[in-house]
Amino acid sequence: MAPSRPPKRFRGPRFKPLRRAVRIPVWGDLGIRLGLALLLIFIVIMVHWWDREGLIDNLDGEVSFLDVVYFTMISITTTGFGDIAPISDRARLVEAVIVTPIRFAVFFIFVGTAYNFIIKRSWEKWRMARIQGNLTDHIVVLGYGVSGSESVQELIERGTDPSCIVVVDPSDERLAEAEALGCNVIAADATRDSTLEAVRIREAKNVLVSAGRDDTSILIVLTVRHLAPDVPISVVVRADDNEFLARQAGANNVINPVRFTGLLLAGSAKGAHIADYLADLASVTGRVQLVEREITEEECGCSITSLKSGGRGLRVYRGGKVLGFWEDECETLQPGDIVVEIVPTESGSSRGDGHSREP
Repeated sequence: MAPSRPPKRFRGPRFKPLRRAVRIPVWGDLGIRLGLALLLIFIVIMVHWWDREGLIDNLDGEVSFLDVVYFTMISITTTGFGDIAPISDRARLVEAVIVTPIRFAVFFIFVGTAYNFIIKRSWEKWRMARIQGNLTDHIVVLGYGVSGSESVQELIERGTDPSCIVVVDPSDERLAEAEALGCNVIAADATRDSTLEAVRIREAKNVLVSAGRDDTSILIVLTVRHLAPDVPISVVVRADDNEFLARQAGANNVINPVRFTGLLLAGSAKGAHIADYLADLASVTGRVQLVEREITEEECGCSITSLKSGGRGLRVYRGGKVLGFWEDECETLQPGDIVVEIVPTESGSSRGDGHSREP
């Protein structure tokens, strides 16, 4: 029995405020910002008009409403020509206590608007173009829920460079976790063609789909297969009836976590160590690991029991046919054969009862 393993990552309790997503179009957001800025400027104009007796016009000595508007604008923009100035103590107090905070508020509104709508977007487009230029033979993970996040962590532990992983999810909170791991992320709807084209789905090595809902996952598979006819797709579905639909949509591998859990439970009923061994096989952190690969040139003509990797061969895929290790065809491996084998991990070969590997 392999020793128990600690969880890959501790997720401590975090405070999450109650909130609701607000969908505001770009021009609506811009209008709100400009409207707020104009409201603050109008308030300053009214304050200056109310306290116009504390102002002096060095040109004609009379402060009109146009002078108040003019003084407000040069005051807000901190230009200060000196032709109109506060002279009374009350006017100076108003400038210090009321106008100055409003001046900073208007300044931050305009700076924030410029950053969000010009600088940030330009910067993100430039970064996206740089990332897209290097995306080839990458792994695209569509959906970063429980299954998606676990698959990304397992890929990284198996040696996949995080920069070769692209995570697509509509939740910024989930994407922050993936970005912290070093993955490329994009907050978007994975069912849209534009999103998949942005992550260069045609050049991807593999696509992993786990949207949380079977109908959404199958729709994503359909979209991916439409854009990338030859890319391998693995999808998670939870209802048995949807497995056939997922394969019809174009998925190469359909994983049903409910069924796999049932297999583990049934295995544990037949033996105390079966479920533990299956968990070892599924994770790179165990003592043994399942590996699928194409046989090497040196292995052609050899038996499945004599693999050069030192692993224990279990199954051969040849021309769409599945061959078990006990069948005669596995005694002679042929070029192009895909073999599934059990190999020891580094942790497995470095601990235990002195054997170099575990069957």
